[in-house]
Amino acid sequence: MSERIDVVVAGLGIHGSAAVASLARRGRRVVGIDRFDDGHARGSSHGRTRMIRRAYPNPVWNGLVDNAYEAWAALERETGRKLVYRTGGMYAHAGDSQLQGPDCELIDDRQRMQKRMPAFAVPEGYHAVFDPHAGIIEAERALISLREVATKRGAELRFGESLLGWEPHGDGVRVRTSSGVVDAGRLVIAGGPFMGALIPQLAPLLEVWRILTLTVPSGQSLGGPPSLGAFSVDRPEGLVFGIPDVDGNGTKIGVDAGLVWDPEEAPDPPTAAEIESLQALLSEYVPGIDTTPVEAASCLYTMTEDRRFVIGELADQPGVIIASACSGHGFKFGPAVGDALADLSDGVTRDDLSFVSTERRGL
Repeated sequence: MSERIDVVVAGLGIHGSAAVASLARRGRRVVGIDRFDDGHARGSSHGRTRMIRRAYPNPVWNGLVDNAYEAWAALERETGRKLVYRTGGMYAHAGDSQLQGPDCELIDDRQRMQKRMPAFAVPEGYHAVFDPHAGIIEAERALISLREVATKRGAELRFGESLLGWEPHGDGVRVRTSSGVVDAGRLVIAGGPFMGALIPQLAPLLEVWRILTLTVPSGQSLGGPPSLGAFSVDRPEGLVFGIPDVDGNGTKIGVDAGLVWDPEEAPDPPTAAEIESLQALLSEYVPGIDTTPVEAASCLYTMTEDRRFVIGELADQPGVIIASACSGHGFKFGPAVGDALADLSDGVTRDDLSFVSTERRGL
């Protein structure tokens, strides 16, 4: 026999967990499932820290950025946990930059760059955009917080349960999982790197990359505020990003480029040569910092060519709502995307998300 609930959410990374929490706050009966065990590293939501920023390459993002900052603040109030630290951020680029946002400042003078962020060595000939609102999200703590909110308000989270299929059923969706059948009003799919397999018409838009990060010892004056904030360097070989040491997490560096990867295979951990390459980059951009590895990790980014997400209902499958392709910058939007998915599940139109909509992609 099947059970009837309001919404099934498949995928309990940052966006799926946020959607479950948002729906549960509204009193919806919701079940969240994930094919892997809690704490797995097969997607893009594991790890201790992520970057948050207002500097974005197109003003069309500004409203969603505002929503994200407000949603993180609301989650902090709800849980009593510190989740976001504002450190400022500096984003270096050769030539013109499209980065913009409230209070963001274009800096061409190297003395001003150094004054803003003394430990960050901007490459010669580069310009920079300084974002005073940028900072760090306690990612692991945030994910735990969202799941605790969800379960406290009555949601059920089921790990180790796979989504096998679905079909229209009455005014909703009949969902088949590895544990049985669930009848729901809506199905939300936030499957991270597995979205191409789950939604075949989405597959041509997506590419999954293996991405590497290196974390070095905490407690270094060069590695955190006020000497170092969030940073990036836009290079032809891939964007280098840096996350400063806050609350003992250590300084982290990574590159937004990597091997195309089959998500059904666990990403290989970084090799010794790959770790040395990340150490060299950190030494170049934060001279003098101790680059002794504390943690070297791999994760999977699900990319679209234009780096925009795909969020919304599927035109040919009423009742099925997707959130996909966060393209390496989706974590910061977690609770805002969760609220959007809850709105869409409730039949609320979100015209403000047209720039990342399924309709925009012809889906």
